[in-house]
Amino acid sequence: MIYTYQPRGVCSRKITIEIEDGIVKNCAFQGGCNGNTQGICSLVKGMPVEEVIARLEGLDCNGRGTSCPDQLAKALKASQEACL
Repeated sequence: MIYTYQPRGVCSRKITIEIEDGIVKNCAFQGGCNGNTQGICSLVKGMPVEEVIARLEGLDCNGRGTSCPDQLAKALKASQEACL
């Protein structure tokens, strides 16, 4: 399944995630800090969705109350809800 999410409160404008059998197969951010978002995607590739959520949920960027990693966790949660 490929899921697209529009993040809020961060510099990135779109997150696209490919999930197969509960595993993140690929992800990409449009906008945001290019090196950091590429690094995030590289690190989560091959990880179970639940583990990514547990590790990234709640991370804050400069007092914004969210961050690109937190938005990825929100996107993964939303993708799970979309499958129900």
